[in-house]
This record gives sequence, C-alpha cells and structure tokens, in this order.
Amino acid sequence: MEGNQLWILEKENFNEFFNILKLKGNINAPVKQGTINAFKKVESPEEINLDYTRTMIPPKKYFIHPEEVIFTFDKKEEKYFEPVFAEDTIVLLGVHACDINAMNLLAKVFMEELPDKYYLERRKNSYIIGTSCTPDEYCFCKSTNTAFANEGFELFLHDIGQKYLVRIGSIKGHRFILENQDLFDEANKNDILQFKKTEQERLDQFTLELEMNGLQNMLDISFDDEVWDEYGEKCLGCGSCNLVCPRCRCYDVQDYFNLDLSTGNRVRKWYSCMLKDHGLVAGGHNFRPTTRERIRNRFNCKGSLREDMQNCVGCGRCTVYCPADINYVEVMKKVRGVSIE
Repeated sequence: MEGNQLWILEKENFNEFFNILKLKGNINAPVKQGTINAFKKVESPEEINLDYTRTMIPPKKYFIHPEEVIFTFDKKEEKYFEPVFAEDTIVLLGVHACDINAMNLLAKVFMEELPDKYYLERRKNSYIIGTSCTPDEYCFCKSTNTAFANEGFELFLHDIGQKYLVRIGSIKGHRFILENQDLFDEANKNDILQFKKTEQERLDQFTLELEMNGLQNMLDISFDDEVWDEYGEKCLGCGSCNLVCPRCRCYDVQDYFNLDLSTGNRVRKWYSCMLKDHGLVAGGHNFRPTTRERIRNRFNCKGSLREDMQNCVGCGRCTVYCPADINYVEVMKKVRGVSIE
C-alpha cells in the first residue's frame, strides 16, 4: 500500500468520504445559484453540484481574499497592529484541474518569490480535493496544457462511472488514505484501463483550440496591430475579466482613516489592470491611459510565460462573463493572423 498512488472510491461511499472530510475542516464546494455556480460552505453532499463546468469567481478567493485588513494603525502613536490570524481549516472539494493549475502559479508568486504569510498560512490550513470535469464550448485548457493537474492538490477524484479513481497529490493526501483504508480499494488493471478510456473521451470533447506555440512572440510583434483598436473600442474597461480570472494576481493597498484622522486600516483588495487608474503614477502620468493600451497589456500578460508557466489556463471565464462579449480565443487568433469566420 505504501507505494500505490491510485485508489478507488465507490460512489456509494461518497457520503462517508464527505463526512470524514468534514472532520478536517469547513467544506467549501461548488453550489448551483441560479444560472451560475459558486464555491460556498456546505453542510451536506446534497448541496454540492459536481457536474458544474466553471464557477464565476475562482477558488483563489480562499487564499487571496477579495478584500482584507492587513493591519490597523495609529498615526499619532506611530503604532500598527496586525490582526490575529485565526482562520479555520478549509476543505475545497470539487476543484477542477484548470483552477488547480492556476493556484500553482499563484503559489509561485505568493509562496516563493515574495512569501505572503496570509497565503502561506491559508494553504497550510487547507485540503484541496480535485474532481474531473466535462468541457463546454468555452473551455480550451487542453490547449494551455492545464486540463490535467499533476500537483497542487491532496486528492483528485476522476469519475469513471460507478467509481472515482483517486490520485494522491501530497503527503496530506497520502496520510488521508492511510487513515481511512476501509474507504478505499487499490485500483486494479480494469480500473486503470477505464480511467484511460474516460480521460481520452473527455479530451476528445474539447471543441475550442488555441495554438500556444510562439504565442508570446506573436504578441511581441503585434504591439501596433489594429486588433487592439478594434477591441479597445469594444471594451468597457470594467475589469470583470480580471476579477473572474484564476491567475490574475494584481492587488491594491489603501489606507482608510477613521473620523479622528489618526487611526484607521490598511486594506488590500483585488485590483484590475483594465481600470484607468491602474497605470497612474505620481505626477499624474498614466502609462496606459486608453482602453486600447490596457487591453493590449492584459492580453500580453495572459500570453506570457512568467514564472515559466502559461498565464492563462483556458477556463473561459473572461469570455463567458465579459459584458462586451469579447472572446479571448478570438482575439488571440487574430493576433496570430488566423482569419475568424
């Protein structure tokens, strides 16, 4: 058992699996809310929708909060006070491979380059349980090589019919299997063959493709391309694409004073490079004053290989939730010189 990394969880045992996970921490899973899905705290398996394609807001919200107080301060006393970190352990159940790969990039930013103690603590106090998914017409994670997750999770559940094939992705995941051996069976040859079959069938369902080879260079030589004029006029500059992107990591830090003008809070919140004041610096100069320049900057960012990883995971959120109906893949294809019918 020690060396095995592939296990079987019968679907009839999922409720027991859920109850054991609940002992680890608060379970947050995808829940159907009207026309969208959202990760929320759940108390029972019946609340969960594992058949979802994507949530509007990615699960990165559990590690980088949309808004949080970094510290309170007293300007008069020249003192500051950091809030006591006392967050409960969370279990994220039902995270798709694209979002896991997105969080792997964020981990490089917030855990390696410039370690962020909030991110470090929250990741340490979390269990990430991945689940397989079925692509729709907006998914292109197969093109970005993020349709499969190799790391960044504790356990990954692949639906193979009446069972889940379970892969282990961390020491915590391995320990979970060891602690609950009665719940799992070792995967046999037929299970593995079925996994290969269903995985290939899933990959064959992708209908949207984007050629990634040389894309960064194509963006470099398209600095003055008319494509930015076309979509710059169409873009509303609302920043929705940034807010739903699982790999955007920009944030703003602001001080908010109380009425005594001495005490207050320093707050960190998600920010968007599509907002006009994102490129504004002291003296009133703006590096990206027009929507054309901002949308060009965003697509260059998403097409880059910073952290040696593609900065787009092909989840399709920015296209699905864009109020101006700007299609990410369509723009990138025009950058490549591909005609759009």
